[in-house]
Amino acid sequence: MQKKLGNSTITVPVPDYKETKLGTLKSIIRQSQLPSKEFES
Repeated sequence: MQKKLGNSTITVPVPDYKETKLGTLKSIIRQSQLPSKEFES
């Protein structure tokens, strides 16, 4: 997954698993620099 920010790009590897462990998911969210609130219901 990639996110473009002005002149830079953030690349976050996302595994293709049926289930993703909680620690892996938290790491993906942290690396994406998106607020974790966007993933809460």
